Amino acid sequence: MLKEFKEFVLRGNVMDMAVGIIIGAAFGAIVSSLVADVIMPPIGLLLGGVDFSNLYVTLRGGSPAGPYPSLADAQTAGAVTVNYGLFLNAVVSFLIVAFAIFLLIRLVNRLTVEQEEQAPAEPATKDCPYCLSAVPVKATRCPHCTSQLPAG
Repeated sequence: MLKEFKEFVLRGNVMDMAVGIIIGAAFGAIVSSLVADVIMPPIGLLLGGVDFSNLYVTLRGGSPAGPYPSLADAQTAGAVTVNYGLFLNAVVSFLIVAFAIFLLIRLVNRLTVEQEEQAPAEPATKDCPYCLSAVPVKATRCPHCTSQLPAG
């Protein structure tokens, strides 16, 4: 059973998938940092100094009762909150990842189209109509059955 598991894990597709997942997780962390640390602060500044990560609505106060100056304070007090600012950050992160994937797929499609546009090579052989053996295209007589081959 251990041998079968080892064969399964060492197959090419499984290793490719594992590498893809690891790179995807690292890319997700980079995008999250990009959104939270680079994109959202200037947007918040343009909107009057709003920190999106602290945008929330208190559904039920905690102990001590609110209002709370930040989301961290509300969570420390045990308040029930709807964290729509964090949701906005997640939406922006998703849009950036989706755009990056779109660009990657567009590149792959462009490379695939270029490969398809190359003319396929002319066949090097044809079948003998009498013995059905493979014969060079320019041959006039079959080397297997010695039959005269039709032109063309």
